[in-house]
Amino acid sequence: MAVEVVMPKLGMAMKEGTVSMWSKAVGDPVQKGEAIASINSEKIEMDIESPAEGTILNIAVQEGQGVPPGTVICHIGNPNEKIKTDEPVAEGTQLKIDEQEKLKTKESHTLPMGDRLMITPVARKMAQAANLDIEKIQGTGPGGRITKEDVQKVIVKRDSMQVNSGESIVPPQPALESRQQIPVTGMRNIIANRMKESLQSSAQLTLTMKVDVTDLVILQKQATETLQKHESTKLTITDFVAKAVVLSLKEHPKMNSAYIEDKIILYEHIHLGLAVALENGLVVPVIRNAENCTLTQLSNKGKELARCARDGQLPIEDMQGSTFTISNLGAYGVEHFTPILNTPETGILGIGSAYDTPIYIDEELERRTILPLSLTFDHRVLDGAPAAAFLQTLKRYLEEPITMIL
Repeated sequence: MAVEVVMPKLGMAMKEGTVSMWSKAVGDPVQKGEAIASINSEKIEMDIESPAEGTILNIAVQEGQGVPPGTVICHIGNPNEKIKTDEPVAEGTQLKIDEQEKLKTKESHTLPMGDRLMITPVARKMAQAANLDIEKIQGTGPGGRITKEDVQKVIVKRDSMQVNSGESIVPPQPALESRQQIPVTGMRNIIANRMKESLQSSAQLTLTMKVDVTDLVILQKQATETLQKHESTKLTITDFVAKAVVLSLKEHPKMNSAYIEDKIILYEHIHLGLAVALENGLVVPVIRNAENCTLTQLSNKGKELARCARDGQLPIEDMQGSTFTISNLGAYGVEHFTPILNTPETGILGIGSAYDTPIYIDEELERRTILPLSLTFDHRVLDGAPAAAFLQTLKRYLEEPITMIL
């Protein structure tokens, strides 16, 4: 009997999941535990594994299509097995068995025996625009799937051969120039809507400040060397900033708040969000009750949450409920920037790239390390002066780092 593969529910808040890519096609054999598709929902992207060994009998949900959790997306069973279902299927989303057989017959005439043509929608459009025969393109994606990069390589190779042979390459006319259209779905769609909503629903203002972290860099290196003698923890500057943020929020509780329905909600606990960049977007894992964490606990929890996020194993529950967020673009050489609030939070801190510069200390010119910080806050909750006071407190902890561990 055919096995139903359904859209999983990735957390209590999930309302819809989208199939971003099928790794298998109708008629392909699969092993139990083998990845058959990639899905995304909210800010999670993950692979779906086959629950049984067999053959893909049908694909009920196409790439880019969003469906509620529990919806059947495909069936796996024995070759030519009939699918029994009483559920009505949306027009165009499920191939009937006889249509599948016709498709297989057609493929057998156009492809070598055992081959099956798989190509991403973007790659197909690019190939058509460049007048390429997709059956002659070698796919390097999962299961031999033809990807955008495969098509680009063929185009470059063809143009290079034309140049070497002396043929003239006529550039496309502007009116006929091909354009790539990428549907905004899944994670990108969620981020787009939330960022737009954030800017439209709050009064955001960004303050910047430079912090002398010369002593902090020295302490960070010494602490890491000491800790690694007993455990594998490696403290980073971001870990110290996170600790300083928690301590500063305790002194400035209004920054650890939210503006909800014309009320300012002051939170009792500090749930620290740490923005993590992914290949297709970003997520904000949350360290709960951060005020109770030591410096090493903040470091370990932050690194573990970031690892789970990059591996696509972070539950939605661990991405909800933050009261203040930290975003770090220092690795990209950015100094000051304007982070957008993770509403309904009141504040978000942007960490820039540290740099060395000569500074006069008393009468002596010294080489010092400067860390740029950018604080975006909701002006409906607090004004510029108290927001600047929060930054000053943060600066004090970072410039006198020993006070964070006493």
